[in-house]
Amino acid sequence: MKSPVHRCRDVEHGRAQSSANGTSHGADLLQPEQRIPISKDVITAYAAPAMWFIKDACGIVCAVITWLLVFYAEFVVLFVMLIPARDLTYSIVNGVLFNTLAFLALASHLRAMCTDPGAVPKGNATKEYIESLQLKPGQVVYKCPKCCSIKPDRAHHCSVCKRCIRKMDHHCPWVNNCVGENNQKYFVLFTMYIALISLHTLILVVFHFLYCFEDDWSKCSSFSPPATVILLILVCFEGLLFLIFTSVMFGTQVHSICTDETGIEQLKKEERRWAKKTKWMNLRAVFGHHFSLLWFSPFSRPDPSGKAETYQYVV
Repeated sequence: MKSPVHRCRDVEHGRAQSSANGTSHGADLLQPEQRIPISKDVITAYAAPAMWFIKDACGIVCAVITWLLVFYAEFVVLFVMLIPARDLTYSIVNGVLFNTLAFLALASHLRAMCTDPGAVPKGNATKEYIESLQLKPGQVVYKCPKCCSIKPDRAHHCSVCKRCIRKMDHHCPWVNNCVGENNQKYFVLFTMYIALISLHTLILVVFHFLYCFEDDWSKCSSFSPPATVILLILVCFEGLLFLIFTSVMFGTQVHSICTDETGIEQLKKEERRWAKKTKWMNLRAVFGHHFSLLWFSPFSRPDPSGKAETYQYVV
């Protein structure tokens, strides 16, 4: 039995070859349990834009807030805790570590925000284009009634992006973009690095409080004691909040990748129609074909050879 999601889709069938008298053989159409793979390159091929950016006011505000919060943590860590510290080695090591993690976090955020998540070409579900695909008898394609696009299996329409997104997990306002097939790696790295700098900040705050209690508060910071306490409490609250949020999100994303089931598919409890793969194969499909340090770099693109080449379409 098809799910309600599939029953709502518009379906175009490939026509059976005409017989001598010009009629079609209805028996040549696929039965419900049969599947015919159609290359996603045929269905979704289009000229990708040089820059992907969603013009959503809420998303833009959330993205700016994210950067401002990281810069605030940077300010407190450097000018309140590390620069006034007496141990130069302690300040240099922690300063380099924090700034490296912060740089990777912001780079991952930028890549997640400005990378096409896997958008399906908009408005290509025209009769002429479908006929140009020369579908074989029994092959079917689905049309999205909202963006009038040919909709691959496992694609969902995003009301914010106003596009169908391949393997859409969810739309995240904090990165002002959908998390989908092409940018899930960057989103996972973003949550991981934010969780790491949040944990690092909390550890530094604890050590700085201990240092200030042992010494004179007026000497442990270039700011006044009341200002120092307020700044530390705020950054501690920020670090704790983001550590919990991003850790949960990171774990959720890793679980989603390992099970090869997106957040929307889990929420809608959609019937699994795609081939089951091992957890390692699913991880390689998102982060790269072979394990290396490039898995943790927001500047490397996942190896496309690790991704599936075809989608399955069912009646």
